[in-house]
Amino acid sequence: MLHIGCHLSSVKGYTRMVQTALSIGADTFAFFTRNPRGGKAKEVDIEDINKFLNIIDQIKFAKIVAHAPYTLNPCSGNKRVREFAHMIFEDDMKRMEYIPGNYYNFHPGSHVGQGVDVGIELISEMLNSIITPKQSATVLLETMAGKGSEIGGRFEELKAIIDKVKCKEKMGVCLDTCHISDAGYDISNDLDGVIEEFDNIIGLDKLKAIHLNDSLNAPGSHKDRHAKIGEGMLGLDTILNVINSPKLRGLPFILETPNELDGYAKEIALLRSLYKN
Repeated sequence: MLHIGCHLSSVKGYTRMVQTALSIGADTFAFFTRNPRGGKAKEVDIEDINKFLNIIDQIKFAKIVAHAPYTLNPCSGNKRVREFAHMIFEDDMKRMEYIPGNYYNFHPGSHVGQGVDVGIELISEMLNSIITPKQSATVLLETMAGKGSEIGGRFEELKAIIDKVKCKEKMGVCLDTCHISDAGYDISNDLDGVIEEFDNIIGLDKLKAIHLNDSLNAPGSHKDRHAKIGEGMLGLDTILNVINSPKLRGLPFILETPNELDGYAKEIALLRSLYKN
């Protein structure tokens, strides 16, 4: 079964998000825990959460993927920026327990000149200070395009972070098709080879979700600019190979293409029609 959805606005709450997802043919979705460019989150609405949990309990719905704000950078050279990241991450982990058993995805961050090793150490320090064995959420490191001083453009960097985390069972990876292509992984011509490399370095058991995006830029460009499905440098055939890969079956696929709801609905319908059961 193809589990597919898109990023939705969390302004109206979980119940509205799941209703919107169902209306466009989705059986999963992603959402920002708060303003993606800020730090403020709305108050927890228990009534809304209970309605949401009741809905997904009655239908076949895949795990959903919460996304940390872009401003979260646990490996910044600025102590106050790191403290802000810690505060947001800790609060988000508490919020995730209201919707137990789902995924929390974040960009590992940018070391801003301190070096990859220092950045990895700082990221793992934050994770170890917050993640607990009792939490139900799985924290996902997102694969990045490797622009500037971003950490996560290579599988080895994500592996190094996970290796330093004490509660490894609470860690996973979200693979972004645009990002890894821009980072230099040739998923258009050697998808099986890239998947095998991921498995050898990190382990496929740690791959929990896919961000399904075409790319405006050529492989290895380190640009990170998403395109609509079939309208970028990856092309429809590459995306179809991804969703139909036997080794990626059962994962939630999240569209982050530059679309409104009607565009997402068309992409979801297209991909479902070309999915090989």
